[in-house]
Amino acid sequence: MKKIKSNKKFIYLISPNDIRIPHFLFQLDKILKTNKVEFFQLRIKKQSNNKIYSIGKKIKKICKKNRVKFILNDDPFLASKLGCDGCHLGQNDMKITKARKILKNKIIGVTCHNSKILIHKAIKNKADYIAIGAFFNTKTKRVKYKASIKLLKYTKKITKIPIVVIGGIKLNNYKKLLLNKANFLAISSYIWKNKTYKPSDAIKKIK
Repeated sequence: MKKIKSNKKFIYLISPNDIRIPHFLFQLDKILKTNKVEFFQLRIKKQSNNKIYSIGKKIKKICKKNRVKFILNDDPFLASKLGCDGCHLGQNDMKITKARKILKNKIIGVTCHNSKILIHKAIKNKADYIAIGAFFNTKTKRVKYKASIKLLKYTKKITKIPIVVIGGIKLNNYKKLLLNKANFLAISSYIWKNKTYKPSDAIKKIK
């Protein structure tokens, strides 16, 4: 289990589903140079492991150069093979106890949606961070679970494990989550699908 410190780098950046090399790598490097991102999660569905591995090797170099923790979504085996800093597990992925045997002391984060039961389970299984949400509607995926500030406050009371808040976070709503002591903001569509700002400019607006 790896201890994660909260600091001025409070953004947990999630990749878009569609990654176009080399343009994406150029954008990512510019974003990470802002020194606001603590984690970058590679989350691309419907791609072969070989394709994810190939893209991941390139992203890993950029993350390492910018001192950003590189997290792979869903697959502890591939995360281990890539030499990632950790893996994020959804509720339909491998159990954290099994993933820990593969990843040893690497970071393992767990999606807990809006469920106190899942939060307690993640704490018991010694997750390195807990992801709760969605707090707002999101373009990234259909919202099945809505979380509340009340749940965020509850989770902060019962554990010191860092909390990553997810779901539709953007310029006009992020401050409320930070004021209520969220450790990290998981952001995706605000950066990659922003119609007003380029990705590197969008992230600079979040202070």
